[in-house]
Amino acid sequence: MARNTKRRPHYSKRRRNRTSSPSPEADFPTGDMSLAPLEPKPIHIDKRELREAAEERAKKRPIRERLKALFRRETNKDYKELIINTEALERRVAMMENGILQGFDVERLDEDRMVGAIFKGKVQNLEAGLKAAFVDIGQDKNAFLHYWDMLPGANNDPSIEIVRENKRKTPKRTEAKSVKDIPRAFPVGSEIVVQITKAQIGSKGPRTTTNLSLPGRFLVLMPYSGQCGISRKIEDKAERSRLKRIIGNLPLREGMGIIIRTVGQEKPEKFFDRDLHILLQKWDEIEAKMNSQKSPAFLYEEPDLIGLTARDFLTDDIDRVQVDKKDDYNNLIETIQRISPKSKSKVTFFDEEIPIFERFNVERQIEQTFMRCVLLPSGGEIVMEETEALVSIDVNTGSHKGDRKDGKNFILQANVEAATEVARQMRLRNLGGLVIIDFIDMKNKNDQRKVFNKMKSAMSDDKAKHNILPISQLGIMQITRQRHDESNSSGVYEACPYCAGRGIVKSPRAVSIEIQRKVTNMVRRFRMEEGKEDLTLKVYLHPSALRRLRGPDSALLERLERNYGLQLSFEAAETYHVENYKVVDESTGKEIR
Repeated sequence: MARNTKRRPHYSKRRRNRTSSPSPEADFPTGDMSLAPLEPKPIHIDKRELREAAEERAKKRPIRERLKALFRRETNKDYKELIINTEALERRVAMMENGILQGFDVERLDEDRMVGAIFKGKVQNLEAGLKAAFVDIGQDKNAFLHYWDMLPGANNDPSIEIVRENKRKTPKRTEAKSVKDIPRAFPVGSEIVVQITKAQIGSKGPRTTTNLSLPGRFLVLMPYSGQCGISRKIEDKAERSRLKRIIGNLPLREGMGIIIRTVGQEKPEKFFDRDLHILLQKWDEIEAKMNSQKSPAFLYEEPDLIGLTARDFLTDDIDRVQVDKKDDYNNLIETIQRISPKSKSKVTFFDEEIPIFERFNVERQIEQTFMRCVLLPSGGEIVMEETEALVSIDVNTGSHKGDRKDGKNFILQANVEAATEVARQMRLRNLGGLVIIDFIDMKNKNDQRKVFNKMKSAMSDDKAKHNILPISQLGIMQITRQRHDESNSSGVYEACPYCAGRGIVKSPRAVSIEIQRKVTNMVRRFRMEEGKEDLTLKVYLHPSALRRLRGPDSALLERLERNYGLQLSFEAAETYHVENYKVVDESTGKEIR
């Protein structure tokens, strides 16, 4: 095969009769590529090693941060980190606690951020039987708007204590006081402003509400609510009294409401004044678009993951933030400067050669989020199956390490470990809806109560609304968990007719990302371990992945070759499975793993 001297990716189709010398594919039978990859074995991760590595990093914090922790007597506090990784198509944020992954968010840079977006739409039809309206907001599917979500203040959250009323003196003409008023207030063809509360999932259109809200650092502004409240998670009575006085002093416009977020505890009044000023400016921009643009029109979009990190994730208990892209680092510092200047010292730019998620052992923990089986420390395991209607979780004994012959101690131990791990996996995988957990049978009611309490404790910090029922007579625990967006697995996999029973296969974009990531990691490893500078690599893959690489991602490949002194060539065949690929070093003829 002729070498491409312009260093552009070279693409070839498989030829049956080759007159050249044997290619590297000779030691890789074609039949293997035509089969679905074997499901990876569960990963055993030594959490003790992760904690020890986190302790070492905690010792290297800036002196100012260590002194603050000492004065606050926080020497035994959990060490929390945010790790931000940005690649060509994805941005990922991992929240680590003592080195263990506790939160994981993915932003796909070629997709719109829908949850929280505000649109000016037009009512397409009213369904009295469903008690819902369908609104054209300019998307593929009409938005679903329940009648209850069209009433002002109907979405009052029981976790919020209302402490001040700021109602309009003259109600809006389009305001409905009850469900019966909705056909009159919002007839078919009328314009309406809605906010997406749940993104489109599968065949279901996005769910929306007319009760708009704009989250800030310490406040949530509700332009049409007229009610002001405080999160009930703030339990200290003296602090609640102070926050009530602050709410009374804030210069709110007529008809607007606010909520003080949990992160507002112990914050001075000037922080709330500044936050309200920023939110009002944002609302003025939205209102200007609302009055000038015809429906359907897009009015507002939530910040990207960098903005959300500064606003929601970078709280006082976060000890360190590491970012591996200079532009994101600069944007994060700029955002923090506006909303929380003191947090700037926690943010550092990661410029090591090794990928940031590998450096901090995040990558192998993320791999678990796409596996059916997750191992428990005692030797038990949980098996998770996600369907459209519900998530089923089975707790198995596995290869347990129980000491007693009757196994009673182990059964309770495995179930308690499973409760902790299930709560963590639901957050990592962004699972929602109805979750059914089949624990190992326990006859003792006291043991069942311990597992139930452990589950409640493990999910107490979960920001998603949830409800947990005690273990039933059948040994089943039922949980409902709110989900605003698709689960993480749905962004990496798509439906496929030859998926070995899983019902999903990786998308070409996901395969493209993996190939680019693998090539980048291999080049860096070769430089560090073997001192190689110029490499010639050949990738065997399915045509669908090749089309992605030579189409939307071709510019990324060219940049990859330029930056690393690479020569890449590709060979595609329909007989390969869509998820299968291999990278071969043409100088040695060996596959790179």
